Amino acid sequence: MSANSIHPTALIDPKARIGEEVSIGAYTVIGPEVSIGDGTEIGSHTLIEGATRIGKKNRIFSHAVIGSIPQDLKYHGEKVRLEIGDENIIREFTLINPGTEGGGGVTRIGNGNLLMGYVHIAHDVRIGDRCILANAATLAGHVELGDHVVVGGMTPIHQFVRIGDYAMIAGASALSQDIPPYCLAEGNRAHLRGLNLTGLRRKMERETIDALKQAYRELFESGKPLKETAQSLRKSTEHPAVANLCRFILESQRGIPFKRKQ
Repeated sequence: MSANSIHPTALIDPKARIGEEVSIGAYTVIGPEVSIGDGTEIGSHTLIEGATRIGKKNRIFSHAVIGSIPQDLKYHGEKVRLEIGDENIIREFTLINPGTEGGGGVTRIGNGNLLMGYVHIAHDVRIGDRCILANAATLAGHVELGDHVVVGGMTPIHQFVRIGDYAMIAGASALSQDIPPYCLAEGNRAHLRGLNLTGLRRKMERETIDALKQAYRELFESGKPLKETAQSLRKSTEHPAVANLCRFILESQRGIPFKRKQ
């Protein structure tokens, strides 16, 4: 078994489960229901409490607060949890809360995400894989992010908002409605500005991007009813990415913020 590196001033409850090759910095406090996977590094002055499971090879920087009770007045001490996957980077002063009874009882963060300084992840949030949340991005309760989402700094996101795969939200953009996959949104209040072409070109083939461009024009620039157009495109398309875009629109409960063509 490989040895851990734990600073003598760290306070770790004997019931906490600590994996192998874990590094824990000075004055960090870890509660009894916490589980930390192999190879994870935790900086100084960090608090990890509650029923929190952290996977392997995460890097958690100093002064992060992870697993403290939800900032929700409906919370009355019921058993809730926080699940964090593998290889995430959680920077300084980030705050992550567990779920609530009304939201399924769990906040879940996937793998390979970068949460920059002062990010807030509220109760019952779901974050996929390989997302980037820039400094001071704030996700309210029940927000859902797909994979490869980028959220700019100082951007607040309203509760229950959904953001699809490969979408990008510009910095300082207050967002109160759903953003479909592959799209770019900005402004206060944020609305669609087109596709997230920079992100798509890093990951997708030209044929798929061209199909998404055509679908975007049909959906948001033709002046046709949005959900009827999405339903028609979903039935006729041969491209999985276009079908994913249409499915997201059809399932949206908060609406899509775009400027309708006059």
